[in-house]
Amino acid sequence: MKRWLSILLAICCVTCLAACGKQEEPTGQTIQIYYISNSETKVVVRDYTLTSETFNEQLEEILTALAEVPEKLEYKAPLARGFEVKSHQIVNGALTLNMDVKYLELIPTTEVLVRAAIVCTLMQLKEVSSVSFTVGGNPLYDNLGKLVGAMTADQFINNMGSEISAYDTVNLTLYFTNETGDGLIAVNREKAYNTNISLDRLVVEEVIAGPSATVEGVYPTINPDTKPISVLTKDGICYVNLDETFLIQVYNVTPDVTIFSIVNSLAELSNVNKVQISINGDTSKMYREKYSFSTLFERNLDLVTTLKK
Repeated sequence: MKRWLSILLAICCVTCLAACGKQEEPTGQTIQIYYISNSETKVVVRDYTLTSETFNEQLEEILTALAEVPEKLEYKAPLARGFEVKSHQIVNGALTLNMDVKYLELIPTTEVLVRAAIVCTLMQLKEVSSVSFTVGGNPLYDNLGKLVGAMTADQFINNMGSEISAYDTVNLTLYFTNETGDGLIAVNREKAYNTNISLDRLVVEEVIAGPSATVEGVYPTINPDTKPISVLTKDGICYVNLDETFLIQVYNVTPDVTIFSIVNSLAELSNVNKVQISINGDTSKMYREKYSFSTLFERNLDLVTTLKK
């Protein structure tokens, strides 16, 4: 009898040890966790197998995974950026994450990628139909002052369906001056740009930057030290607010060329019909005693010429 008891006890011990050593088995549901590339120019994905079953448990598991620094150094965790998710709630599929105020310290480019990584990861839960962010309990606005609102993965994933980037490429038509400084020449420029920058502001910045050194026969029209304070298009009118450096002309060009290098370039955008230029918000000044800044300028094709061969 004692022998049988010893055998039974040994079996029980082995069974207990096996049970204690057994790790939690995954449910088999594999999702993709979205991370930020080390260069912070795009979002990359990595397969992840959930170990939890209920929605609340899976949500917490995913948020934890999004906060853990990946083993691969080229990845950055979107929730390891100096801020925390203070709370969350879901109502009829609409998930809201409340971030602490440190979220607002993210630079715009990184903020878009962080938002994309979190949304695209959480949208894989069948219970989630949209994701919204609040910061300190207040609605999130982007760097252009627009309400972000509810988001889905479709808003971030491009046509390739596998990569999210804070950059895009656009073809611009910009106007610079000819050698004599009295005419405008159209130049096509393909530009990779931060999608947090509006196209109208991008156009103004590119005109100020001047033509590329590789393009012969065209010259800059605006003092390169000019700073665009704000650029906003509303109801077809683009309001361009520049600092006072714009008034200091360093090139031998006519006032017509300077003004309409901006106007004609902006008018190439489909949403711009007229342009008003101001200096530090003031439209009462004159430009070189010829043009009032209170004027709503329209495209002027009479100044446009072609390169002489």
